[in-house]
Amino acid sequence: MTIYIKNIFEEAGNISVFAFRFFKELFRPVFQFREFTRQCFAVGFRTLPLITITGFIMGLVLTIQSRPTLLKFGAESWLPSMVSLSLIREIAPVITALICAGKIASGIGAELGAMKVTEQIDAMEVSAINPFKYLVVTRILATTLMVPLLVIYADFIGIVGGYVGYNIHGKITLYRYFSDMIEHVEYIDLIPAFIKTFVFGYFIGLIGCYKGFNASNGTASVGVASNEAVVLASLSIFIIDMLAVQITDLFL
Repeated sequence: MTIYIKNIFEEAGNISVFAFRFFKELFRPVFQFREFTRQCFAVGFRTLPLITITGFIMGLVLTIQSRPTLLKFGAESWLPSMVSLSLIREIAPVITALICAGKIASGIGAELGAMKVTEQIDAMEVSAINPFKYLVVTRILATTLMVPLLVIYADFIGIVGGYVGYNIHGKITLYRYFSDMIEHVEYIDLIPAFIKTFVFGYFIGLIGCYKGFNASNGTASVGVASNEAVVLASLSIFIIDMLAVQITDLFL
């Protein structure tokens, strides 16, 4: 038990040092803009189909499941605002971040782990290329930027899914649906949810890069790095979300 706790603190310390090195390298020239844009495309555009399907299903299912309960209390008119607030505040940010943790963090961990095992990272250092700045900084920045954009997209798709779900058993115009939604959504609902998505994206990239960049020798370590990246990134999302909810409640 003591060894297990020691390993947890040691891992946390190593990740903190890795994060500090990221901020240190971030402001050193030269910035790898081409690699950054390539990673933004890989993180953002290639994840859109999965986010589209998931976001639409989230809104559709949430609407269909919530409608009977609200109908019992004669509060069916609250359905658009309830679904929208649930998606924007909590469901869309967390589910989208978990999807990104599973797809992006694992991909980064496996990619960098394979480069570490095949000594490509060592070859970059010999060639006078800073592998940390080229491989790590660009990927963490890409996830930090793209995850919030993916969450905004998931919010919109989820709301559209909610509109479709509402019209399966009822009837409402698109204008009326969005009017009811906008009437009850305030800035205090949008801003905290949007801010925490940047933190989600940062930790997804940070943990994926950390696990891959520090993979041990051997091909088996690539799979281990990918698996640990997903588990740790998913756990960090729940912890960050819990802290974000507590902080937001202090200002409400």
